Amino acid sequence: MPAPRPVVSGLPAPTPDEAAHGARLCAHLRECIARETPLASEPEATIGFADFMHEALYAPGLGYYAAGATKLGAAGDFVTAPELSPLFAATLTDAFAPIMDEGVLELGAGSGRLARDAIAAAPSLDGRWRVLEVSADLRERQRGALEGAGVVWLDALPERLRGLVLGNEVLDAIACEIVRHHDGRYEQARVAVAEAGFAWRWRPLTDDGPLLAAAQVRMPPIAGYQSEINLRAEALVATLAERLDDGALCFIDYGFPRREYYHPERGAGTLACHYRQRVHFDPLQRVGLQDITAHVDFTAIAEAAVDAGLQVICYATQAQFLLHAGLLGRLERQTFASERERALAIGAVQKLLSPAEMGELFKVLVVGRGEAVAKLGALSAFDQSYRL
Repeated sequence: MPAPRPVVSGLPAPTPDEAAHGARLCAHLRECIARETPLASEPEATIGFADFMHEALYAPGLGYYAAGATKLGAAGDFVTAPELSPLFAATLTDAFAPIMDEGVLELGAGSGRLARDAIAAAPSLDGRWRVLEVSADLRERQRGALEGAGVVWLDALPERLRGLVLGNEVLDAIACEIVRHHDGRYEQARVAVAEAGFAWRWRPLTDDGPLLAAAQVRMPPIAGYQSEINLRAEALVATLAERLDDGALCFIDYGFPRREYYHPERGAGTLACHYRQRVHFDPLQRVGLQDITAHVDFTAIAEAAVDAGLQVICYATQAQFLLHAGLLGRLERQTFASERERALAIGAVQKLLSPAEMGELFKVLVVGRGEAVAKLGALSAFDQSYRL
């Protein structure tokens, strides 16, 4: 089994404003931990890592996604597919055109680029594109980017859903638990207050709860093996599925089917942090100033949807999905003002498709119910759900 991945040294120093913001969030997290009552067998209060991650990302006015720092694009901490090329959104409108007359609900709209480019490619979506955004800061940025585009922002998930529900790089940012196999048992990662900030603590999973059950089924009992289990993401998918009357859920994210996710050689897990276009693996530093993500167990997501009554329509790599949905045709039909503009567009498409970039690591999962399953039948031509 490989050794745990090292923490990347030489991260850029935060600015004074960033450092002050991080200190405020750390104070908030210390208060969250202090409110917990330690077990009789434990010397100090702790919180589960999922609670720590959720507060680090979403604490109102303080968390990474709830505060004012630039997150996406070249000036931020990471770049998403919609930021690379408008052809990404345009190709999605082609793939899901048969059900888009019922409207689109986008979960977590990021910078707003996906919505803007999709509506530009399919003007009939003007007034039919809704966004559910948990970050007040990102919502305001989206309003500026999408002014006049006919986008509607929702304050809560609708009780009933129809059409397309779209989540691009949403599941990876839902707080997950970290579990390891140690001394012949599974243990949950927890976080305690330490003199220099925060420190890891481990608590045996001795009850019969869902986290232990998931660990026993999914994770190999190898000494020192550590990985993530995201019950909160699975619960979100189950809720969406239960509320879907006729339509489809589409999730695009980086991840693996279960047999690859919990492979014996992936013994350090997939959790990573993104700070100013750099990746490192210590979520207890740069708290509030960095994104914290984990790859998606697409088998677990598909199971959550199927258990709630949905049918898997398509599972494919991002490259397979975009190619079969007509991305290259879109590129060929596009006109360019210069050869430089053409070269930049081709380079962006290569990043979307290349196995060394986003093409293989990112997957697309489409599940649905009702007439939408038949309407999206063309997607079954390149379905690889047998890999799940």
